[in-house]
Amino acid sequence: QVQLVESGGGLVQAGGSLRLSCVASGINFSIYTMGWYRQAPGKQRELVATITTAASTNYADSVKGRFTISRDNAKNTVYLQMNSLNPEDTAVYYCNAGRAFIGATYWGKGTLVTVSS
Repeated sequence: QVQLVESGGGLVQAGGSLRLSCVASGINFSIYTMGWYRQAPGKQRELVATITTAASTNYADSVKGRFTISRDNAKNTVYLQMNSLNPEDTAVYYCNAGRAFIGATYWGKGTLVTVSS
């Protein structure tokens, strides 16, 4: 059974930082592209950042220079360091594991990030 469990969300003031973690189980973590997505109230889910098996990263324009995605294959964990947070970053953040070659994709249940002004 595949599980992705996010943690690290919470309430933070504008300008602050948070570090999200996602621990995966039930998959061969090292061969999956990992990603963070977010969904704000009333909006569609959007890509935040991805990291490939070769540790190549991709970011949404809105978070470039502020967020950093990383992975630790030994711990089956992907991280999202979020700095200089602003109220527009308020959303539920979801962890994703994907392997396009076989059409596999898995989602966590999300962790809420609230940024106050």
